Amino acid sequence: MHATNPNLPHGAAPWYRHRWPWFLMIGPVAVMIATGVSAWLGMQQPDAMVVADYYKQGKAINQDLRRDRVATALALRFEASHDARAGRLNGRLSSNGQPVVAPFHIRLAHPTLPERDLVLEALPDAQGRFSADLPALEATHWQVVVEGAARDWRLARSWSPAKQETLTIQADAG
Repeated sequence: MHATNPNLPHGAAPWYRHRWPWFLMIGPVAVMIATGVSAWLGMQQPDAMVVADYYKQGKAINQDLRRDRVATALALRFEASHDARAGRLNGRLSSNGQPVVAPFHIRLAHPTLPERDLVLEALPDAQGRFSADLPALEATHWQVVVEGAARDWRLARSWSPAKQETLTIQADAG
């Protein structure tokens, strides 16, 4: 004998035999699958913006600020231009209008790809002029940091070589 549900009208199929309940469940099921995939992707790739030791990072920021204050006290001014044809960065570094003859470093940080960062060593002459090898630069917004060889002072600014022919960084002038 065949059992029938007394609550269903005669000849009506149960809910799971209809299309509409399944169609309405597609959205929530898709969201649950997307949530699982997003969680899995989030666990696979570490977030580079999160710093494990924020206290140490904070101390480093304070040290950078101290180096900025030293640059201000020295009234440092950095001027440079990129000669793409010759593959050189030419410029001058001065302190209180007088040439700086001590070696220093120029760091060019790529905005998104750390493997493209460049570090140049500048060896100025008696007038504070220097020339350093610099290959063709990508047309992007570089972060430039000029610092003493002993890392006792620092000048920093962003630079787009395609938009600005020369780069000038003056302490406290941003």
